[in-house]
Amino acid sequence: MTSSTTEALATARRVIATEAEALTALGASLDGNFTRAVEVILATKGRVIVSGMGKSGHIARKIAATLASTGTPAHFVHPAEASHGDLGMVTAADVALVLSNSGETPELADLLAHTRRFSIPLIGVASRADSTLMRNADVAILLPAAPEACQTGVVPTTSTTMTLALGDALAVALMEHRKFTPEHFRVFHPGGKLGAKLLKVRDLMHTDLPLIAADSPMSEVLLTITRYGFGVVGVTEGDTLRGIVTDGDLRRHMDGLMSHTAAEVMTANPRTIGPEALAEAALAIMNDRKITCLFVKDGETPCGILHIHDLLRAGVV
Repeated sequence: MTSSTTEALATARRVIATEAEALTALGASLDGNFTRAVEVILATKGRVIVSGMGKSGHIARKIAATLASTGTPAHFVHPAEASHGDLGMVTAADVALVLSNSGETPELADLLAHTRRFSIPLIGVASRADSTLMRNADVAILLPAAPEACQTGVVPTTSTTMTLALGDALAVALMEHRKFTPEHFRVFHPGGKLGAKLLKVRDLMHTDLPLIAADSPMSEVLLTITRYGFGVVGVTEGDTLRGIVTDGDLRRHMDGLMSHTAAEVMTANPRTIGPEALAEAALAIMNDRKITCLFVKDGETPCGILHIHDLLRAGVV
């Protein structure tokens, strides 16, 4: 390992240690103002308008995105754009969450004035208690004194990390109060691998089912298996699924197959799943049982069928 590599590792560890210490201090410093911020957001009938300039603006965008994706309507408003018409996005029904390390960012002036003029609740986050932002805030969350991680002490590093963590803390506190579930999360994340993992069986199942009566002759069973292409048929008595006939059942009863009925060949009491189960649960059953199809039941009545290819196409596998 070269000396430059060693120095780089030492720098990285110093930066991370500095920011970790600041996060610990942030956690210890939180008080009733954090609780009041949560209460104000929960009480609002509108959205959380998150704003900040420069690096604080980048953090504000992320906090707004996290809030919006976890059940708290929110969006980012750029403070400079707010002064040129975007203040119209901020209504009396909203609450403003404004970030500024110094609390004296000039570009925030019009936004702060707008919140005061229309009595819009203002949550301020800054590191100076006597700053303009904190003096005007209805709820002021003070960041603890902590050095920036760079040796010059001027590059926003530790301060932005603390602000980002504070935003996550707000989002999670709001999530837990609202009892936000994976199903709610899926609604806001329908795409990508995460969305696929949170799909429900009902989202992927086929509702045109290969079903046949228990007393049907095997000639009808074979025709139904061929017509639907799932490699399986469900055997019913009335509206109740009693069993299934698979390719394996056909092979096991090959001797005199055509003299049997569906009930005589079927595998009774097959493993099934409900329509509200996660597709991931269906995949687990298929892997455990080494099967490629799974009937879906609503009570005792078959209402769908799921093939492993459906899971593959949706990206669950």
